[in-house]
Amino acid sequence: MAKYATGKYAKAISDRSGMSFPYKEMVREWNGSFVHISEFEPKQPQLEPKPMNGDAISLRNVRPPRTENAVPYLLPTDAFETYEAGSRIINVTAPGHGITNGDTKRFRGAPLATTASGGSFQFANPQSFDGITGVNIAKSAGYTITTGLYVNDARNTSDFSVANFFHFTVDTDTATKGGVKGGGDGCSVGPVTLSA
Repeated sequence: MAKYATGKYAKAISDRSGMSFPYKEMVREWNGSFVHISEFEPKQPQLEPKPMNGDAISLRNVRPPRTENAVPYLLPTDAFETYEAGSRIINVTAPGHGITNGDTKRFRGAPLATTASGGSFQFANPQSFDGITGVNIAKSAGYTITTGLYVNDARNTSDFSVANFFHFTVDTDTATKGGVKGGGDGCSVGPVTLSA
């Protein structure tokens, strides 16, 4: 079989532009066109799409979603404040608490190192202050929460975000002076019952 000439001095006509170019600078496109390298266009990838499988139906190891247990929300130090002398209203400072108006919540003091029989956590009572006893604040039935500061509180202005406060009416005890903060460190507010 004879060999082809190298085309060292030859010219070729481009199938795309019709212009003549040196034969050695010509290339063949995917569609068979003989074109100069400056006119070369690669095959569009969308002309040969990759085969697609159907969408997956399910994960291999599925589990139902877990329902998170309710947990107590930690309050800042001395988060409780009596409203006024002779009043049972207690304002609570709780930035970003997320409690809904009308929820029933229980207050607890700092957690204790020991647990009760059955493995449930034990909590101290909040510290007593201004005639309000910690035992009364930590009532096991909890209290109905009203969000925002007490309506007549001087701080209930546009400068003070009411989303950071709520109040409740404590049973039996009344404030001696009013405007006194207390409760101590490690107090929390949460559901009436806690489960692990």
